[in-house]
Amino acid sequence: MAQRRLKNPVLFICDLQEKFRGAIWEFEKMSADINVFQLQISFTDNAVYSVQTTQKMIKASELLEFPIYATTQNRKALGETVQELGLESANASRTLAHVDKTAFSMCVPQITSTLPSIPQEIILVGIESHICVTQTTLDLLGNGHKVYVLADGVSSCNKEEIPIALRRLASEGAIVTTSESVLYELMGDAKIPEFRAIAGLVKERKQSTTEILQTMCKI
Repeated sequence: MAQRRLKNPVLFICDLQEKFRGAIWEFEKMSADINVFQLQISFTDNAVYSVQTTQKMIKASELLEFPIYATTQNRKALGETVQELGLESANASRTLAHVDKTAFSMCVPQITSTLPSIPQEIILVGIESHICVTQTTLDLLGNGHKVYVLADGVSSCNKEEIPIALRRLASEGAIVTTSESVLYELMGDAKIPEFRAIAGLVKERKQSTTEILQTMCKI
């Protein structure tokens, strides 16, 4: 019988919060998957792309039944996690922890105490690449976990910070990859029962994924 390639996947969602809407031009329109090439591309678009990639990974977590851990940074000042992610909805059964923090790393006791003791394959999305994403990755690696940082799912206020952070994290031992690549690595075999559903998710998001990659992951 076909088996999945990744045995213990977990999705970490880092600090995708409401307060950042105020800095994002045409946030509501752009998060509706319009043709972003009609607009001027900037960091603020990248933050929207991070939300779209995160939505895709949340759907994958539902299909493949792996858990979600999410954080906010100083929720009182920066607001709740963006509503589009639905982490507080009735169907958000995969969300095992949704924690507010002041530490930059997501590896706070409320999260680390609920992670299984065996090493996990942690898929990381969120902001900012060079601060909270970096420190979360370093802590997870230090605790023996395998970390997949999604290049199409992280961003920073200054876009120049992103490639520097990703190069550093790769050199530290993280796997810097893309959402589509990790979806297929999660499966590992086209004969698993969930293959058609995941392939359908990839097809459904094909256009937005291409636009995101062309903007955020330029060679």
